[in-house]
Order: sequence, then structure tokens, then C-alpha cells
Amino acid sequence: MDKITEYVNILRQADIFYDLSDEQLKMIAALCTEIAPKKGEVIFEENSAGDELYVVANGTVDITVNPALVQSADAKTSGPVTIATIRRGQAFGEIALVDQGLRSASARCSSKKARLLVLPRDGLIKLCDEHPDLGYLLMRNIAADVAFKIRGTDLVIREQLRWRPRE
Repeated sequence: MDKITEYVNILRQADIFYDLSDEQLKMIAALCTEIAPKKGEVIFEENSAGDELYVVANGTVDITVNPALVQSADAKTSGPVTIATIRRGQAFGEIALVDQGLRSASARCSSKKARLLVLPRDGLIKLCDEHPDLGYLLMRNIAADVAFKIRGTDLVIREQLRWRPRE
């Protein structure tokens, strides 16, 4: 099996590529490169610039936030907190495709045999500009994915606020 076909099969599993045709997936697959981070390796840091989207082909990636970045200096912190574990067929880093802002969390490889597909923002945006139907579907799916993640985070925050001792 050639790399493009292999990448299409991986991309097909990711929700952000839902409803894309085989031809559209092949165009996206042609932009992909891959990396194989080692367990514990940081893929990107919170508050760093980002211009790539990642799709997990194998393994797992922990998404973490550092509470010290939002807590007062005297607050006790125990280091980064894992807010999600991304598995095969899931994507992360998609907000960088939309706004080119700073990363809202860190990503760290959490398995021994990880393999990630990497999609560069510039190539993907160019593809969306050249193929508006693909661009519409992709951006719709990214919006739905981000909304789902925001709702999940909202539930976690509400739960933490509910159980926080009152001062």
C-alpha cells in the first residue's frame, strides 16, 4: 500500500474529515508528513506558536495544561494536568488552523509506539481556497470538533467549581 492510501485510511477515521470524498482525502493526504515521537516527548508547548494539525495514526498523546499559568503565585500546583488523551484516528492542534494563535495546551506523547500525521496550516488553507467545497466541509467539521471539546471542558470546569471549597 502506498503512503497516500495509508494516510487516506488514517484521515478517514478522524471526525474532522467526515463527509470528505476519497479524492478530497487524497489531496489532504498528499500534504501529510509523519513523525514518531518517543514516549514523554513534547510535541508542542502551551502558549507556543502553532501552524500544524496532528492526526494520531498510532499510540496516544496527552493534552495538558499548566494551572500555574492562571493561578496566583502563592497557589500550590502539582505541575501540568492532563485534560484529554488523544487516540488513533483523533486530531489535535486544529485551532492553529483557524486563528494561528498560541497553543492553548501542551501535547506530549504518552505511548511507546506513536506515529502522527502532520498537516501544515499553509498547505491546508491553500487547498481549501482552491477547493471551496472541501474547505467548507473541513471548516464545518473543525468547528463541530472544537465545539464538542469546549462543551466537554465546560463540564469539567463546572464540576471543579461545584466541588471547590467555599472561602
